Amino acid sequence: MTPSNRRGARPAAALATTVLCAALAAGCGIRTTSVPVDAGPAPSRVPCAMPAEDISAQAQQGIPVQVYLVCAGELVAVDRTVRVQESTSDRLRIARALLDEVRREPPETERLAGFSTRVPAALRVSGPGRGDTPDTLRLSEQPEDLVPEALAQLVCTFADSDALSPENTVTLGGPGTYPPRGYLCTAETKASPEAVPTLDSTPRP
Repeated sequence: MTPSNRRGARPAAALATTVLCAALAAGCGIRTTSVPVDAGPAPSRVPCAMPAEDISAQAQQGIPVQVYLVCAGELVAVDRTVRVQESTSDRLRIARALLDEVRREPPETERLAGFSTRVPAALRVSGPGRGDTPDTLRLSEQPEDLVPEALAQLVCTFADSDALSPENTVTLGGPGTYPPRGYLCTAETKASPEAVPTLDSTPRP
């Protein structure tokens, strides 16, 4: 082949390569574009887990306890400290200390991990009313009027305390004369806090 023929073959080969690449792109369903495409950030995963805290440091701040917060649609226990001894016989002081923890806005580290609370900041707890059993706790709102997640948070937080719930049953009432009810914290409640079972709705063995 003469030098002039070789020079003429180069543009033809380049053209064939371009046509082949375009055909392959069309066959793969790829639309060529000169505009950069922003696919957005990679999907993030909510860990719902907190790093372990130093127990000795916790002891200097108070007594370690666990409260239940909402994360990814479930109830997850987080470590907190309170200034009251759980061994004391004053159940109301323990209940108020736990309520203070579960209703307050989670700190930044917990919020970044996906935790939140549904318990109203204005909610209060008092002791048994006239005719109630000694283990009754009365809330400033009727338990059934709370959003399900908030009620589940309270029940599981109180049930986790041996001083408040030796048998994992919490007796809650409201501010009126309606009789209190016994609530249970079960594995199903933690996994799906949309409903909290009561003693009168649980089949007896």
